[in-house]
This record gives sequence, C-alpha cells and structure tokens, in this order.
Amino acid sequence: MIKVMIADDQELIRESLGIVLGQNEDMKVTGLAKDGQELLTLVEKHVPDVILMDIRMPVIDGVQATRAVKERHPEVKVIVLTTFDDDEYVYGALKYGASGYLLKGVTMQDLAAAIRKVTTGGAIINPDVTVKVVKFFSQMAQGSFAAEADAAGADELTRTERNIANLVGHGLSNKEIADRLALSGGTVRNGLSSALSKLGLRDRTQLALWAVQTGLVQKGVES
Repeated sequence: MIKVMIADDQELIRESLGIVLGQNEDMKVTGLAKDGQELLTLVEKHVPDVILMDIRMPVIDGVQATRAVKERHPEVKVIVLTTFDDDEYVYGALKYGASGYLLKGVTMQDLAAAIRKVTTGGAIINPDVTVKVVKFFSQMAQGSFAAEADAAGADELTRTERNIANLVGHGLSNKEIADRLALSGGTVRNGLSSALSKLGLRDRTQLALWAVQTGLVQKGVES
C-alpha cells in the first residue's frame, strides 16, 4: 500500500485529489495539508511514501517544504504538482530532491501512474515542462551557478558512464539509453549506479542536473 500525502492551499483541490487517489486499491491518503508547515507536522506523525506538493503555498512554499522533507526523510518521494511552470520553481524543486514535476492538468490516471513510478525509484517530469527545464539549466550552466557542479568528476567516469549520464540528462529512460547505446539493461543499471557512486549523487534526477550543469549534455554521446 502506497501512503500518499497531499499539500495544497486550495481546499477543493486537496480534498478532490484525496478522494480520487483513495479509490486506487494500492494507495492510501494519510494526510492533507493546507501549507508547507502543516505538511511538515503531518510528516513527522505519519511518514508517507509519496507527497504531492503544491508550489505556491503560504507560510512555507512547496520548494522549501520539499527541501525540509528530503533533509529529514530522504526516503520520501516528492512529486511537485502545480499550475505554474516557472523555470525557477522547476529548478528549485528538483534541486532539493523532488522525484517529479507535473502540471495540474495531468489526468488522474497519469498522476496515479507517476506515484507508482516514483515509489520504484523512477523520475517523472511533465513533457510540457521538460524543454523549459533543460533550457533553463543550460542557461544556468553557462553562468556562475555551474560552480556548484564538479565538472572534474566527469574524468572519473568511464566512457560508458559518461554516455549514460549524458542521456539521463536528456531525460531518457534506462530502456531508451540501452537501445541508444546498444547495451543490455543490466549494463545501463550498473553504469548508472557506478556513476552516482563516483559523483556522490543521490539519484538519476541529481545526475541529470549534474550532466546539464557541467555541460556534459551539450557534448553529445562519445563513440
């Protein structure tokens, strides 16, 4: 059973999401919060598996709430769910550990699928947002922000690991990476795990950010 919490300052939205998601046999809604502060209190009482996080909330917004949740409970998955596709918010939420970013126009079926996907370690970003994310991170990588990412770490990776990191930065799944590089699924999984370990990163979302920040995604796949 997947335990889900919902944080949204609009009562109608959080109540409606709670009712609809609760109809899934494999999901249980364990808490509804009107802002980030109330969410953090609920999380300490009943740690969920997944949080649906609105961005623009009073007291503590979704970006800072994501940061606080991931610092205290790194195992909890966060999906940012919002009507706003601001580049800065996309960056902030993913930087602090969100596993996904979806616009509120998403269907309930796709939302439920996204919840299931992040619980198994996957990441999900709304296609409407992906292009904006990559563009924004590419711009940031050309500025002072790039100093936060250790470009020298690329030298520690094998060619295969760099290629995998490159394609993760472009948003490809493991299967798509395997097909693109003519590798087995196991080789991709092992290469991804090795790259994360060498770079000291937590998950493929952070690896994607690193690949964009360091400019690796702009270099193309090595032959």
